[in-house]
Amino acid sequence: MAEGDNNGSSKPTVTPYEEALDALSSLITKRSRADKSNNGDRFDVLFDYLKILELEEAISEMKIIHVAGTKGKGSTCTFTESILRNCGFRTGLFTSPHLIDVRERFRLDGKDICEEKFLAYFWWCYDRLKEKSTEDVPMPTYFRFLALLAFKIFSAEQVDVAILEVGLGGKFDATNVVQKPIVCGIASLGYDHMEILGNTLAQIAGEKAGIFKDGIPAFTVPQPDEAMNVLEEKASELNVHLQVAEPLDAKLLNGLKLRLEGEHQYLNAGLAIALSFTWLQRTGHHEFTHMEQASSLPEQFIKGLTTASLQGRAQIVTDQYINTESYGDLVFYLDGAHSPESMEMCARWFSLAIKEDSQKRTFNYPPQNNSESTIELVQEHHDGRYGKSSMQVSTSRRRSLFQTHPCIARLDLMHYHQLILKLIYHGSFLFKEYGRISYRAIKEGRLSMRLLLVKKVKRMPK
Repeated sequence: MAEGDNNGSSKPTVTPYEEALDALSSLITKRSRADKSNNGDRFDVLFDYLKILELEEAISEMKIIHVAGTKGKGSTCTFTESILRNCGFRTGLFTSPHLIDVRERFRLDGKDICEEKFLAYFWWCYDRLKEKSTEDVPMPTYFRFLALLAFKIFSAEQVDVAILEVGLGGKFDATNVVQKPIVCGIASLGYDHMEILGNTLAQIAGEKAGIFKDGIPAFTVPQPDEAMNVLEEKASELNVHLQVAEPLDAKLLNGLKLRLEGEHQYLNAGLAIALSFTWLQRTGHHEFTHMEQASSLPEQFIKGLTTASLQGRAQIVTDQYINTESYGDLVFYLDGAHSPESMEMCARWFSLAIKEDSQKRTFNYPPQNNSESTIELVQEHHDGRYGKSSMQVSTSRRRSLFQTHPCIARLDLMHYHQLILKLIYHGSFLFKEYGRISYRAIKEGRLSMRLLLVKKVKRMPK
């Protein structure tokens, strides 16, 4: 019931879920992530939190796959979860960031945790930490709390395997309280968060290699020599058998395609296959490991790779409110790339995607005298009361983004009028200027989506 005031007006009731989000938002700090001046930023305080939540033994018993990297770690974790779920295991997946709803970070058996369970586990953790907090052991910060919550959820839900994506770096990341994972992975390395991780690939690789554990096998993908040398050195110091996973050969999919689009996903899929095989071997599930990737893949692996889904990664969405059978329908090309290397991959995917789409339309639509391509921002609008999501095109800014803010992006028009994007930008600035963010995103002090691209598809002239 809405509460009335003296004027007869009413104010909406705060739902239990919104109350939890408010409490979560209180953990957001205004300090830079590189600021170590607060006791709550110490890495060792994480083990105090585990004691308070009685999670030490539970974590030691979890069969964990731990993945770090600059690019592709989220996709790698998603592929790995899908593979092992299709092998019949109960899976827990922790990734970041979320796009619309914080519950996206916690997947059980491939689905976001339900609101009821989220609230139960959230308050169980929050209340205990709040009760025991002191000046030396203050409440954990936003991401650290979410990592602790993930451990609680996966323990209580008795998952067979927990796949953890590192939030930032590796050595001092909240997920690195794990002491004995089954296997570790390092996805592609590049330049990101340099104010924290360092200004060279060698320094960044050293931070990522911080997830290596004594005697625990690890895999990586082909890396630049500067990064690979550091990974090998760190692995040698810890008696880690580090292997390079080769990209997946598309022929092994038996004519099917990866669900996650883009050439770079074959690199991530190769790493996921290596992690999955090793997890199965080291946990005694040899029924799936007799087939080598070089010759063939188990059916469960193929199904996992071709059905894995992750929003905002080379995602193509057709506007459901426009007749998709008619000429000129609206198609959304969505990707959250935010580093020079990942933007290059995004550009390659986008170019190939619109080329394939244009070729298909050539056989279906009559010639047109003009062509039209536009890039606009899309907002992910979330209706908090009803839990529904919808996509809306922001039409308030008709002027070209690139004319208004050329520092944000450079747009090169190639022949065939294909669009290649090379964006260098800081996400919050772009959205503050041009996109309305959902109420929840503002409350949580972050963006729902770093970058969303839209192209209005028209047949390209010959």
